[in-house]
Amino acid sequence: MIISFSIENFGSIKSKQTVSFEADKSTHLEDAYLYHAPNGLRLLKLILIYGANASGKTTVLNAIEFLRDLVLDPAEKKTDELKFNPFLFDNKSPKQDSKISIDFLQNEVKYSYEVEFSSKAVVNEKLLFFNPNKAIVFKRTTDTKKQFSKITFGSKIKVEKNFKNVLEANTLWNNTVFGGYLKTNIEQIELKEVTDWFDKYLHPIVTPKTSLHNFVGKKVDNSEVKEEELVKIIKKADFNISGIKISEEEGMPDDVEKFFKALNYPDEQIEKMKKNPPKKIEFQHTVDGSQYFLPIELESEGTKRYFEFSGLLALLIRNSIAVPIDELESSLHPELYIHFILSFLMNSNKSQIIATTHNRELLDNKDIFRNDAIWFTNKTEHCSTEIYSLADFDTTVIRDTTNIYNAYKSGKLKATPNLSDYYID
Repeated sequence: MIISFSIENFGSIKSKQTVSFEADKSTHLEDAYLYHAPNGLRLLKLILIYGANASGKTTVLNAIEFLRDLVLDPAEKKTDELKFNPFLFDNKSPKQDSKISIDFLQNEVKYSYEVEFSSKAVVNEKLLFFNPNKAIVFKRTTDTKKQFSKITFGSKIKVEKNFKNVLEANTLWNNTVFGGYLKTNIEQIELKEVTDWFDKYLHPIVTPKTSLHNFVGKKVDNSEVKEEELVKIIKKADFNISGIKISEEEGMPDDVEKFFKALNYPDEQIEKMKKNPPKKIEFQHTVDGSQYFLPIELESEGTKRYFEFSGLLALLIRNSIAVPIDELESSLHPELYIHFILSFLMNSNKSQIIATTHNRELLDNKDIFRNDAIWFTNKTEHCSTEIYSLADFDTTVIRDTTNIYNAYKSGKLKATPNLSDYYID
């Protein structure tokens, strides 16, 4: 599980900003919101990020995904540049290195990982673990002139000299140590635990444009999700759907193949698509005792979205995963949005969601949110992003009797658009 993460000089974030899943001392809604780790940590299962457009909400999620890609998808060539932008609204930041750090639990062991990088190289890395005392797993430095990486393992970590040499040879100056490790054929328990966490626990970002139809369909094929689970979830959302039928499309039609070739898609990519055809998804509707099957393409955007989210919800309940979601409320009615959140909180155990949102209705009901689960992004006068939690406000701003919805709407908590009048010259 994610404990906390920090971002510095990445996108709209200039100075170090930290988001934490560690709960405060409040016992409000504790049974629904918290996971109690064996080491005493009390971790939130949900964080919602509010803020004006262009305030940096999505940047937070992009930083998490960038780190995941940096670990799991190492560059193949030393000349490949890392795809990100540092803070661009001053003269110094574009020339300085960026940093991302993350603390997390993997198999109930706490790990702390920090990476410093530029567009050309991973400059420094450090991995610690706490089992139960703090110990260094490795430190990595890069000679940017020679484009060479040096890796030093901690005294409590046992590795053969040959492994260290092979790992250094495979860790290009623009790769993380984990990227180098994924290119070796030698096992090392701590490196394996961390790469497994990034691969199996931390999922890619889900945006409003992300189509999860095939993703959910393949999870059904692999028996990771059952069709009856999806139906059960959708029925609770009152969609008048009595069943779901998922099947394989019959190959790629000739006209579609010609279309991709006209767009100069590589032949190997077209062949890959032909071997993995899209799923055919139909919803069964029972009307006046008769059954009708409607292709997913003919369903409303809200139904399509909730079908995808029902697959996510089934995975979040059945497994232990973390899913970043951008604009969680996209295509969902406010009541359905809250229904999804509460279904996740009441049925999951060690899964986590971190989501951006503009849905303010949730803030009007203290019976369904905790202060430490609500976060804000605000644009400073220097155009940089600051990140803070509702729990950070003291009683001079927020009291137990304060209506959070009204406080946020009025601008008392900042993180709202700074609008002018309605008249346009």
